[in-house]
Amino acid sequence: MNDIKIPLLREMNRTPEYLFWVGCAGAFDPRYRKVTQSFAKILLHLGVDFGCLGAEETCTGDPARRAGNEMLYQMQALQVIETLNRYHIKKIITICPHCFNIFKNEYPDLGGHYEVVHHSTFLKQLMEEGKLILNPEIFKGTTATFHDPCYLGRGNGIYEDPRKIITTAGITLTEMKRNRSFSLCCGAGGAQMFKESEPGHTEVYAERTREALDTGASIVATACPFCMTMLSDGIKKEGREEDSQNFDIAEIVAKGLGL
Repeated sequence: MNDIKIPLLREMNRTPEYLFWVGCAGAFDPRYRKVTQSFAKILLHLGVDFGCLGAEETCTGDPARRAGNEMLYQMQALQVIETLNRYHIKKIITICPHCFNIFKNEYPDLGGHYEVVHHSTFLKQLMEEGKLILNPEIFKGTTATFHDPCYLGRGNGIYEDPRKIITTAGITLTEMKRNRSFSLCCGAGGAQMFKESEPGHTEVYAERTREALDTGASIVATACPFCMTMLSDGIKKEGREEDSQNFDIAEIVAKGLGL
């Protein structure tokens, strides 16, 4: 992964404490690969015992299930479970709420039982334990608004962890009118990420982007690759790239650590 040496399970002679599940976007999307790199740098900097599957990692099957292809989902999920069990994986960290949700709530039905944590919760826990200390001067005078990913917020009730990271970094948090359980979807959920909007359908991502920009925040933060793609596109469509930047929680932490 560029100049970062990531420990791969196939090269390790033991099972690490955590599997860092990169996800499709984290591996292939140019923008979200930067998030993957930021989070990997954090893990290495803090000495977390982790490993990645690398080329052995495949899709969890979440998009297939959301699109209604149950057979393909089960084929993909069973393949992933077989791989994880071969490496005796017990704990998984994800940077994608969609991967987090399906591992946590749906894989058990197919025999895949793992302790799963989203990276925002993992980083917040390290902060509370005193293992992760950010320099608040780096973001001094910066304002941010946080967009709640559906599968992180409404799907799993995680609202405060990413916000705690933002404020701990010394950033002033300003909320959108619709936030937490009332947050508007970015428009990419339910496999909508991979298709065009229906004719006459309001572009949800554009509406949500305008809500974020209306806060006047210089950072539009989120913790999901789908949300990042949609909000980044929305910011470009509004011609506001110079006013607001789209950051993932991991990127805020990495910058706060000086990485």
